[in-house]
Amino acid sequence: MASAAPSLRCRQIEEADLESVASLLAQGFPTRSRQFWLGAFAQLRRHAVPPGLPRYGYMLDSDGRAVGAVLLICTLVRGDRGDAPRCNLSSWYVDPAFRAFAPMLVSRALRPKDVTFINVSPARHTWPILEAQGFSRICDGAFFAVPLLNGWFGGAKITVLDGRQKPQVCFDPRDQETLSAHAAHGCITFWCATAERAYPFVFRRRFVRGFVPYAQLIYCSDVTDFVRCAGPLGRALARRGLPFVMIDASAPKRTRNFSVSARDALHANRVPRQRIVNVRIPSHQSRQQWSQLRSICKCKIVGR
Repeated sequence: MASAAPSLRCRQIEEADLESVASLLAQGFPTRSRQFWLGAFAQLRRHAVPPGLPRYGYMLDSDGRAVGAVLLICTLVRGDRGDAPRCNLSSWYVDPAFRAFAPMLVSRALRPKDVTFINVSPARHTWPILEAQGFSRICDGAFFAVPLLNGWFGGAKITVLDGRQKPQVCFDPRDQETLSAHAAHGCITFWCATAERAYPFVFRRRFVRGFVPYAQLIYCSDVTDFVRCAGPLGRALARRGLPFVMIDASAPKRTRNFSVSARDALHANRVPRQRIVNVRIPSHQSRQQWSQLRSICKCKIVGR
């Protein structure tokens, strides 16, 4: 007698599923151990999730066994029209025997219509898939700079403070929450205080080819704030052994500073793939609202 076909359903990842999902992802991402994924789930457990959105993501369940998973990092991001939900898709993997059902998993994850979905670390072979799912590329290159030399002689007085401190000038309290959350996950956070107000910045320590250190700018209110505070920020980072800063660019740039294109970055050994960022925006919202896309990364799981 032929055995019955296994049942298969797509559902949210629950606490009881974490061990099984961690084993599955360790299989799909061999450079990451099972313990790594359990640690990632511990971070997501502490992360505040907007109502109605999953804490961990979704899975394909075959008779109680995880055979597919996609993780989501969901948060509320402030905008001109109030707080808006945003979700980053991460770590999508389906067991080879169930690959035909992979679209069902992603379709379930992308179902909410009032959420902006982003993917800050897509593998190159997934780009056509993301475009077919409605994502658009918003970052095409990366710019490397040496900001510590900027404004060395003269310029406005700017004081650089640790991001965990409370500035004595005007600042947005929600920025304080953002800096604290990023610092808790190992990021480098600063306030740049002028006589009028304090500007928030978040950086992440990275390495080119495994040994040349640099700071990746992952959050600021506006890139013009970085231009205004480049010199003091650059010197503060240099004291931490990070003389170079990488900033997202809408296209490859050529200046006196070293620059790379998105293609070059992806082919360079161990250069992070965050240079290609895709976003799926609800049709009723404008792309001009997304100057703070990197704020979702305060609970980033995979740094490739």
